[in-house]
Amino acid sequence: MRSDSINITQINKETTLKQPGDAYAVCWIKNEVEGIEIDRVLYKNVSNSIFFLDPQYQWKIFKKDAPSSSGYVLYLSNEVLNNPILSKLHINKIRLFNSGEIPLFKLSPGIEKRTQAILEMIDELLGTHLNHKDDAILSLLNTFFVYCDGQCNIKSVVSNNNSKTNVVYKFKKLVDKHIDKQHEVADYAELLNLSPKYLNECVKEVLGVSSKSIIKEQLLMRSRHALKFSDKTIKEISFELGFSSPDYFSYFFKTHTGMTPSALRKS
Repeated sequence: MRSDSINITQINKETTLKQPGDAYAVCWIKNEVEGIEIDRVLYKNVSNSIFFLDPQYQWKIFKKDAPSSSGYVLYLSNEVLNNPILSKLHINKIRLFNSGEIPLFKLSPGIEKRTQAILEMIDELLGTHLNHKDDAILSLLNTFFVYCDGQCNIKSVVSNNNSKTNVVYKFKKLVDKHIDKQHEVADYAELLNLSPKYLNECVKEVLGVSSKSIIKEQLLMRSRHALKFSDKTIKEISFELGFSSPDYFSYFFKTHTGMTPSALRKS
């Protein structure tokens, strides 16, 4: 892999401009930005979003007056995007970069820290001469794209102000906030002042899955993370995630993963 195939830069300056060349840009805008201008059109309210920009677009990001970084811009060449590891993904340059639209993903609130960690590792690796560095970077890019294309995130386009998309994003934020107490679609529909039927309709149209599946996926993600990366007992995890008993938690987990919580912990 050529040294100029991948480049990454933090959004630190007041104005971050597109770099010259024919690389595709992946802009992860975390927060503290005024907006992104694409072909002289300014888009606001873009915090916690990822933009995929074809080289044909001229763009710049306007940052607010804040000392911390507001995200990253990742530049990827055709060589990288055509790599077999990435080209097999559902999220690829044919579907995203050449669609005639400007694709963006509104990230689920719980994914932000993982996204940042992946980009920070890529940034760190690019500055080293470690053996197998290219393989490690491609593996991280693969993980990054898998997260982007997950059900936890909302696919959209820059020009899309659809009210159903807004409903789904609010639903996702509520699930992230209340998943340890509320597991039913009706609970979230009530918080949104909607009927469960309409909430399901919005989620199905925007994400292609049911509202219940979003709740289930969030529970499974939290469960896996707690089982793998904490010393809490299965009983403690089950009650912290709002399950009525450890037995029901184990039943739920095995039904949807094919293995018990204790088996996952040992794997």
